[in-house]
Amino acid sequence: MKLLEPFLNWQADIKAIRRDIHAHPELAYQENRTADVVAQCLTDWSIPIDRGLGVTGVVGIIKGKTDSGRAIGLRADMDALPMQENNTFEHVSLFEGKMHGCGHDGHTAMLLNAARYLAENRDFDGTVYVIFQPAEEGGAGAKKMIEDGLFKKFPMQAVFGMHNWPGMTVGSFGLTSGPIMASSNEFWINIDGKGAHGGMPHLGQDPIMAAVQVAQSLQTIVTRNRHPLDAAVLSITQIHAGSATNVIPNQAQLVGTVRTFSNDVLDLIESRMQSIVSLTSEAMGCQGQLKFKRNYPPTINSAHEAAFCAEVMRSIVGADSVDDNVTPTMGAEDFAFMLQEVPGCYVWIGNGEGSHRDAGHGMGPCMLHNGSYDFNDELLPLGATYWVKLAQSWLKPT
Repeated sequence: MKLLEPFLNWQADIKAIRRDIHAHPELAYQENRTADVVAQCLTDWSIPIDRGLGVTGVVGIIKGKTDSGRAIGLRADMDALPMQENNTFEHVSLFEGKMHGCGHDGHTAMLLNAARYLAENRDFDGTVYVIFQPAEEGGAGAKKMIEDGLFKKFPMQAVFGMHNWPGMTVGSFGLTSGPIMASSNEFWINIDGKGAHGGMPHLGQDPIMAAVQVAQSLQTIVTRNRHPLDAAVLSITQIHAGSATNVIPNQAQLVGTVRTFSNDVLDLIESRMQSIVSLTSEAMGCQGQLKFKRNYPPTINSAHEAAFCAEVMRSIVGADSVDDNVTPTMGAEDFAFMLQEVPGCYVWIGNGEGSHRDAGHGMGPCMLHNGSYDFNDELLPLGATYWVKLAQSWLKPT
């Protein structure tokens, strides 16, 4: 593994920053203290900053020794999760119901580490924008930054993101060309019938039986309408109806999620859901309505940028530690919005199995969105080295 030496010397400092952020988690669009920490670090390192894109976003502008007009963006997310932390180590969350359970504290620290190196050396031709984004966890902070003018104010030819990945070996990277994470979508199905006594069902129109038929029929979209090679998930995760053992209610509700790797498949699923909900409910003497909400689009890596990132990774950790054809996940990521605007690549960096955690960690697994999770500080120099090598290689003087 070829780590840049300054990161080893700075390890204690950046580890302290990471753990300070972990102890002070802030939810989507509330990352005021975190943004202040980021802004102060960048300012101390003589990096001009822009604040306020996406409410609490921070962008650092690092100019190389020469300026060809080329530019790239490196992005880290800053927000925490609305969940309770189960750990008791020294840097545990100080706030009930808030936790850095996805490693965004580590993502922020890795990019700060890289920004410091790039500012001290400036051995590249062009501009590196370090993007500290709010509200990845359901708030679409990437989209908000774009709407506020991120790519208009800071034009760039490519943009890159990185996420720690529990279960992957420390010292390894994963990526793939094309889809790497799925779209995230929610639905609510309300079926209105006519209530009746449970012993006299013929006097009503039963919304529960209509809901059962709708639930079963929805699965035919994935098994009979979708092309078998187009990945998709349609999961009903909630059913609500009734409050008494002898009363048929007036209404039933189904709630769930849809995940796809393409918008065409998503269009198909939403269209078929509309038909099934309406017509099946009508056939059962009820009225059905579908509310379908598209949250995040699929995260799709550009082929050229993915190949470029893989080559940079190999130069750091060797070919055996880089999987450039990882299996995509049905989880979602709002970096997808940035990739819709600018070519780029989103990669995973191995976070290990959890043995790195300090004494006092929770008894659960070290998995994302788990109360026993903690970011692996061993990644701080490795992730920063990747960011720096990527910037230097992309903006190599000609």
